[in-house]
Amino acid sequence: MEPKEINYIERKLGVPLPQELRDFLEFTSGIEFKLAKKSRAYTIISELGVDKIEVGFFPEFFTHGLPFAHDGAGNYWVMEITPSATDTVPVYYASHDPPTILYQSPSLSAFFEELFRLYTPPHSSLVRSVFDDDLFDVYRKNPGALSHTEAAASIDPAIREFAATLPEHFEIVDLRDVPIGMGFSFGRYGADTELKRHGEERIFAYAKPPRRGLMARLFGVR
Repeated sequence: MEPKEINYIERKLGVPLPQELRDFLEFTSGIEFKLAKKSRAYTIISELGVDKIEVGFFPEFFTHGLPFAHDGAGNYWVMEITPSATDTVPVYYASHDPPTILYQSPSLSAFFEELFRLYTPPHSSLVRSVFDDDLFDVYRKNPGALSHTEAAASIDPAIREFAATLPEHFEIVDLRDVPIGMGFSFGRYGADTELKRHGEERIFAYAKPPRRGLMARLFGVR
């Protein structure tokens, strides 16, 4: 990709690009991977052309989310680019069914290293384990979720500060220092699940939407 195209992407996102992303874009704007193993075929397509950039992807979760790869089934791998991410950028797996976000890798290079492992026997890869194994486990259990009471009493000042801004029906999930495959279900209570984030910190909260009365349900009043 030409420097002017990379600069265009940076301007469109409104945040400086980490160095490893710049290096990647100077080399290529996308890669397609296909692997057939037994009865399961994996297709992962990475696209980062200037006409492919999607600004404002899932703003409730990502401050500056840049989807860069998909599996052809409506699920995406997303880089989260923040002003503080000058060298590397973390990658998340965003699934729509089940509606869950998972931490995939600490950097773009680590993501592609795991992707290449899909082609090397025994084809063991953290990319595959995230969407094959961790996805439904996290969706069912939501591990690590804190009640509002637990968060308010946390020894971590950032979690306490976040809890102080939230109503008591919210649960809090801290994804700042977690193993690959950890995450939470952003649609745990359906499409109207309430979602919040603590600034640029990877601390999130979700809650069941308030119950509406009969008249509100009948006439569509929120």
